[in-house]
Amino acid sequence: MTATDSTAGPRIVVIGGGMAGHRLARQLTAHGAGRVVLLGEEEHAPYNRVLLAEVLAGRYAPELAALAALPAEVECRRARAVRIDRAQRLVQCDDGAAVGYDRLVLATGSNPVLPPLRGLFDDALVGRGRHTLPAGVFAFRTMADCELIDAHLPGVRQAVVVGGGLLGVSAARALAARGVQVVLAHQGEHLMEHHLDEEAAGLLRAHLTELGVEVHTECRVRSALTEDRRITGVELADGFRLDTELLVIAAGVRPRTGLAAAAGLEVRRGIVVDDRLRTTDPAIHALGDCAEHRGTVYGLAGPALAQADHLARMLSGRDTPYRGSRLLTRLTLAGPDSAPLDLAAFGETAPAGPDDRVVRLADASRGTYRKVIVRRDEAGGDRLVGGVLLGDLDTVGDLAGTWEGDEALSAHPLHLLTTQSTTTGGPSR
Repeated sequence: MTATDSTAGPRIVVIGGGMAGHRLARQLTAHGAGRVVLLGEEEHAPYNRVLLAEVLAGRYAPELAALAALPAEVECRRARAVRIDRAQRLVQCDDGAAVGYDRLVLATGSNPVLPPLRGLFDDALVGRGRHTLPAGVFAFRTMADCELIDAHLPGVRQAVVVGGGLLGVSAARALAARGVQVVLAHQGEHLMEHHLDEEAAGLLRAHLTELGVEVHTECRVRSALTEDRRITGVELADGFRLDTELLVIAAGVRPRTGLAAAAGLEVRRGIVVDDRLRTTDPAIHALGDCAEHRGTVYGLAGPALAQADHLARMLSGRDTPYRGSRLLTRLTLAGPDSAPLDLAAFGETAPAGPDDRVVRLADASRGTYRKVIVRRDEAGGDRLVGGVLLGDLDTVGDLAGTWEGDEALSAHPLHLLTTQSTTTGGPSR
């Protein structure tokens, strides 16, 4: 098979039909970078994974989460890539096809982490290479996961969610919106510890409690209890048992790097890429959840889309190196009978040294909390390096813009927080 047709431009094969692969295919076509082939293994058309919790909560039909159709010029194939032949520049697929490439892009995403709970897997099946979860136990990562959980929900009264990060919190409030009694078990000291500080996490916990979610932190689930391979409960590390008819595991994700590792590419936590998103093979790139750039695996939609835009420009002949992404996380929690709670976290959410200043405003009566981290630069100016906001997010746009632009602050950082804000306590430093 010949990988190149000089009359049509280079053939760019993208492995992965998620948000990053879909965005890249659209952008490559818009830039006229070459012929694009997209290999996607999911049954569903590409969708916005940010909306998965809304689908699970019943607020969105699955089709409303679908991404815009790709241009007709993109050749879309439903197939799973099983091997990369770098010498011949071929991708071998599970349907027997061999797809040639001039440039290959790995957008393979990530897999959910399944903690080593006793009883989660049948030892006899694992010995035969099968890892079937008990009935009523699900990960929460894809649209297929949402559909499986939804199909299991009729008659379910009690559910346990393992993991209090972004996905676990989203899954818990979605199930509560469906009328299920939910226990959220989180091993960390407070919810969303990678994004929120202790005070903000306390407000989040209070809001989840109002939605009917029972939250337990510093709580490790030790075992999955089953009868005839159907979930009946969980056992905690202290021996306490919780009955449940549904167990949702949202304990983090792990980059999908197996294909790259088998091809001899450098893999650490993710597939290692440089500022041009190239792997150790200059004909192969990686982006999104599977990629590790300058030691960082982002695992969020925003950086994945930014990487897709950068790579599309680079592959169309514009030398615009990718220097990394700044992380802004937003989440809205809403219940059927309560006002929604908005939260945002960006950059560094805790001081890194004695010279960092913390400026904070809290209003307990309105349930709002705002905190920013300010750092003195070499020129003696103040720069915003991160923050956490809950409740009224009127200021998040201005704050994020200042932080994104790495601009020196022209006024005291307290002014950044005071838009339509009522204070119950002064700023803390």
